[in-house]
Amino acid sequence: MKPNKIASGAVSPDAHKVVAIRVLFVMAAAIALSGAVFTAYSIVAQVTFRVFNAPLPGALLGLVVVYFGVRSFLSVRKLREEVYKKSAKFSWNNFKKQRSAK
Repeated sequence: MKPNKIASGAVSPDAHKVVAIRVLFVMAAAIALSGAVFTAYSIVAQVTFRVFNAPLPGALLGLVVVYFGVRSFLSVRKLREEVYKKSAKFSWNNFKKQRSAK
């Protein structure tokens, strides 16, 4: 049985942060790229969708996907700044809903 790299200290927690952030960057870029490819394909192939009985160009759907990909990419950049701080620690409390005071 191989020893656990994390338990032995061979891989630092900071290395895990870097890998996680890079994966998020790659995923956001892949979303934006897939939207751009679909937009180009929709323009070339004249793809349309029927929405509420009205034709909607496929390029419009592709542009929406590009928008969300770019937005995700920018969000990951902001997240990276927060995660790389020395004071950053994981807490389940970050996932709890904030109740507004009435």
